Amino acid sequence: MSKETKLAVKQYRLAVAGVAATGVFALSACGAAPDEDDSDSDGGNNADASFLACMITDSGGVDDKSFNESSWQGMLDAAEENSDIEVEYKESSADTDYDPNLRSAVDDGCDFIVGVGGLMTENVNTVAGENPDIPFATVDGFSEVENVYSIQFDTAQSAFLAGYVAAAQTESGTVATWGGMKIPPVTIFMDGFAEGIAYHNEAKGTDVELLGWDEEAQDGTFLNDFEDTAGGKSTSETFISQGADIIFPVAGPAGIGALTAASEADGVNAIWVDTDGYESTEFGDVLITSAEKGLAAAVTDSVLAAYDGDVTGSYVGTLANDGVGIAPYHDFEDAVSDETKTEVEDLKQAIIDGEVTVESPASPAAE
Repeated sequence: MSKETKLAVKQYRLAVAGVAATGVFALSACGAAPDEDDSDSDGGNNADASFLACMITDSGGVDDKSFNESSWQGMLDAAEENSDIEVEYKESSADTDYDPNLRSAVDDGCDFIVGVGGLMTENVNTVAGENPDIPFATVDGFSEVENVYSIQFDTAQSAFLAGYVAAAQTESGTVATWGGMKIPPVTIFMDGFAEGIAYHNEAKGTDVELLGWDEEAQDGTFLNDFEDTAGGKSTSETFISQGADIIFPVAGPAGIGALTAASEADGVNAIWVDTDGYESTEFGDVLITSAEKGLAAAVTDSVLAAYDGDVTGSYVGTLANDGVGIAPYHDFEDAVSDETKTEVEDLKQAIIDGEVTVESPASPAAE
């Protein structure tokens, strides 16, 4: 396929069913940071390939143990599946890097450009609007620009299950959550977590208290930063001093501070987001589970579809299509009762069947 032919393709269609492929989480495990010996200066591979897919990270780096790293794994998986595809990334240290990196990707001749993080969506929209012959994708954002493919996840559903587990596992009767920034991809997790706790309280007659987020007021505790691990640790220590024995950080790399605080406190554990934290961090011994979203698989499918000249519209990951889910309990397999495990599976099916509704103002519209 020549460069001219690829850029002339205007009909980018990707069936949502194709993106929501079976076994999403088999592809979504975090990979290691790219080997510098096999990559170019922008983080690339497969230099002889004929189709160049480029990813622009959000702040935190490509090895952030969270959404950047999972998205990059999705790019690598696409290149592994199709040897005609080369992948590269450009790292953003701050939001001021979004536009320069996106425009640099255009100048580099990238055939498909993926912007990671909802904060970048408007930048993606602007640059995509200026380059209508190039397909783009926005991860964790929604776009109405014709050549921008939206990849979103209803993580309120997976966080609901995580909240139920937290309510079942707390010994103190107090748990906490906090966010990196007050934006929809963050607050959606916090809403679901709060609703899962509330559901447990009603179903089991418990009175578990949640610190750090008031769902009704849509307000809570935020660092206004996704990289401040020291701030994440300090915030978590404050909640621990207030009695919280389970912490649910929704903050990318800054969330590592919460895991550090939990590991240094007696009887305190945590629940991770985006990826299976047991696999992606070094704190598996304090992680009960994780509220996952299948970033890698969704990104992989979008790259493969772009190569075929067939990506447009949007995708919403849900429990029903395996786009979101709850991770295994790993070291807590014996600590979580069989009763709780069964109830979580039953709740998952009830959400899929519409018998239990998880609502968040930040939830994307289901396809």
